[in-house]
Amino acid sequence: MPSSHRMKNSRLHRRWSLFKRLQHRQAMKLSPAVRGMLWAAIAGVLFSLLNTVVRSITLNLDVYESLFLRYAFGMLVMLPWVLRDPTSYVPKDIKGQFWRGAVHTLGLMFWFTALPHTSLADMTALGFTGPIFIMLGAAWFLGEKMRADRWIAALIGFAGVLVVVGPQLSGTGGFYTLVMLASSPMFAASFLITKALTRHESASVIVFWQSLMVSLLGLPMAIYGWQHYCLTRGFNATDISVTQSLRFLDLVWASLLGWLVFADVPRSTTLLGALVIMASTVWIARRESRARSAKSD
Repeated sequence: MPSSHRMKNSRLHRRWSLFKRLQHRQAMKLSPAVRGMLWAAIAGVLFSLLNTVVRSITLNLDVYESLFLRYAFGMLVMLPWVLRDPTSYVPKDIKGQFWRGAVHTLGLMFWFTALPHTSLADMTALGFTGPIFIMLGAAWFLGEKMRADRWIAALIGFAGVLVVVGPQLSGTGGFYTLVMLASSPMFAASFLITKALTRHESASVIVFWQSLMVSLLGLPMAIYGWQHYCLTRGFNATDISVTQSLRFLDLVWASLLGWLVFADVPRSTTLLGALVIMASTVWIARRESRARSAKSD
């Protein structure tokens, strides 16, 4: 790189560093309550954008596949920073990270199930029940003081929720309104665990481990959706009777995975049976191919 470019990049870096320091000083002049509210407001905007995108995806994709992909891609985005300094992403409380991931996944199962059947406005309004559960949990489990003005603000927000869910449980969601509502206490519990984790974990560690745990716990549900998709495509492509011989290959895959994962050595009869199954599969595949070719001729 020419020296002039290096000097230019160096000047830009110094200016950017100076700008960040000035912004940090300005932010530190604000009270902790104001800084916290600003961060929460920014998070609200980002969550609204995310919810809009995710809802559009769930209208065209299995909900549990959407759940898995949303957090798997979030984990991939953070992966370069993790690989650059892996030790800084080792959690101090792995048990707490696991519990947060498990509780958050349960809430996401309710939320994603109801998402395609609930309007965006209803979904957002129902999410406002979260502060009620969070405030109760903060008082009971975290020992935070609950002042009257905080309760008044939360109750006014909850009154708005009643306007949404009052007529026949919702304007459009029906039963799924209750499913969406059931996700609120789960998310509240997740956020309370997050608050406890912030006492000794950095924000980046908490976010990465949330993406990792939800991806791992959501993977079985995504695989279930993928297997049914593949099976349905197979039924659509040919006669269902043709596909049934291939179901016996499940024994082959199960034996192979049992050997790789659990060190279960297949018996000789299992291997012999697998060879018979594979031979029959090849035979029926060749016959169907020839029959289709003869019909086309």
